[in-house]
Amino acid sequence: METLTRLQHNATRQAARSEEHVLLEGPHSRRRELGLVLRAVRDFIAGFRALHFSGPCVTVFGSARYPESHPYYTVARHLGAALVRLGFTVMTGGGPGLMEAANRGAREAGGRSVGCNIELPFEQAPNPYLDRSVTCRYFFVRKVLLFKYSYAFVALPGGFGTLDELTEALTLVQTGKIEHFPIVLIGTEYWRPFRNLLDRMATAGTISARDRDLMLVTDDLEEAVHHIRIHAVERFGLHRVYRPSALLGERRAVTF
Repeated sequence: METLTRLQHNATRQAARSEEHVLLEGPHSRRRELGLVLRAVRDFIAGFRALHFSGPCVTVFGSARYPESHPYYTVARHLGAALVRLGFTVMTGGGPGLMEAANRGAREAGGRSVGCNIELPFEQAPNPYLDRSVTCRYFFVRKVLLFKYSYAFVALPGGFGTLDELTEALTLVQTGKIEHFPIVLIGTEYWRPFRNLLDRMATAGTISARDRDLMLVTDDLEEAVHHIRIHAVERFGLHRVYRPSALLGERRAVTF
């Protein structure tokens, strides 16, 4: 049994290698490079088809490793419900932990809950609270989908993946690649070292002092939701662009 488990694990790792590892390991034949490009395009098309009618989203980032008993699981669950009451679809990476909690809160509040999952040998199974989801082979495709449909981004405590997604959001806003959508960090103590790093970067001149204002850091969900209402709903006039459609399976009117 142990040998079989090891073989299955090795097979999973080999399958993972056959996608992202091959793409990033260097040049291949022109035919193989074309195949890699087409597989990435297939990921994009599947994501566009799955998420096109999801409505305006807020993407919530957070750790996959926090169990239901963790205090931040409860925070994420309440956050998901609050975003739904604000009128948004809640989007996450589709996995367990705090992603599951945010999706769960959205589902329990009667709203829409979607996820962009990623094929990994561990941690990342789709959570059971998704109305619609897509599973990507490539991280870069997944990140495009997480940003494409969202008008705000909320980062809960997390690891490398959460930090990657958070800094991507900050970079896209800083460089004007996307609109100045609100970015909210939940957990003042957890994110204190990150804020200190930004202060050091501003002092060193590698970012501007005003770049530190691209995000709101708070422990207060009401403050977070109010910030998103002012800087997303009202700023971008979302009440004028989203209307329920029975044809698209939208079950209820959205009131901003």
